[in-house]
Amino acid sequence: MLDDADVSRILVVTAHPDDVDFGAAGSVAAWTSRGIEVTYCIATDGDAGGADTGIPRERMPEIRRDEQAKAAAVVGVTDLHWLGFPDGRLEATLDLRKAITRVIRSVRPDRVVTQSPDRVLTRIYASHPDHLAAGEAAICAVYPDARNAWAFPELLDEEGLEPHAVPETWLMARESLDRFVDTTAVIDRKIEALLCHRSQMVGRESALPEMIRSWSAAIADTAGLPAGRYAEGFQRIDTA
Repeated sequence: MLDDADVSRILVVTAHPDDVDFGAAGSVAAWTSRGIEVTYCIATDGDAGGADTGIPRERMPEIRRDEQAKAAAVVGVTDLHWLGFPDGRLEATLDLRKAITRVIRSVRPDRVVTQSPDRVLTRIYASHPDHLAAGEAAICAVYPDARNAWAFPELLDEEGLEPHAVPETWLMARESLDRFVDTTAVIDRKIEALLCHRSQMVGRESALPEMIRSWSAAIADTAGLPAGRYAEGFQRIDTA
C-alpha cells in the first residue's frame, strides 16, 4: 500500500464534469496541497446534463468544460483530458478502454481514482449508468490494458506510449470504504469547486454547502474521526 508520501501523480477518471467534485474534490485539494500532481480524465462533456435554463443544448459542452476547468483550478488541478464520448450513452467499450489507457500511459500515475462499477440499489443516484461504465472501463484500462504492450499495440507502435502498471486504484465507493482522507481543512474549497458548476446547480446553490458538510461529516464518523471533522472515503484495490 502506498503512503501519500510515495505518490507523485494521481489520475482521476470520471464520466461527467462535476463527478470528481462531488466524489473527491476535497481529497484532490488535500493532495495538491501536499505537492501531488493530479490530472483529470473526463469521458463525456456532460452535454445531457443541466437544468432547463434555456441554454441551447449545443452550447452545453463548452459551458460544462469551462465550469470544470474553473472547478479544477479551485482545488489545484490544471491538467484535464477530455475524451468526448456521448453523455448518457457511455458504455465500457474497447474504444473507451483504449482512450483511458492512452491517458494512463501518458500521465503514468501512481494512483488512479475512479467511480465504482458496482450498482448500489439503495443509492441509485450514485449508480448512473455512465458512472458504472466509466468505472468499469477505467479498471479494465488499469488492468490489464495499460500495462500490456499487446493491448492496443498501436499506442506503443504509433504513439510511442510505453506500458505502465498503476500500483493502486481507489474507487469512489458508497460501500466497503477502507481509505479515508480528512478534508476538514479544505471543505470550503470542495464546496467552491462544486458551485463552479453553475449550469447544474440552478435552484440548489443555497442548499449545497450544508448537504456537502452533512455527507462529509457522516463519512468522517465512519472513519472514526472526532466530531466536527469532514472526510471523503474510498475503496482501495491493489493493482500493482
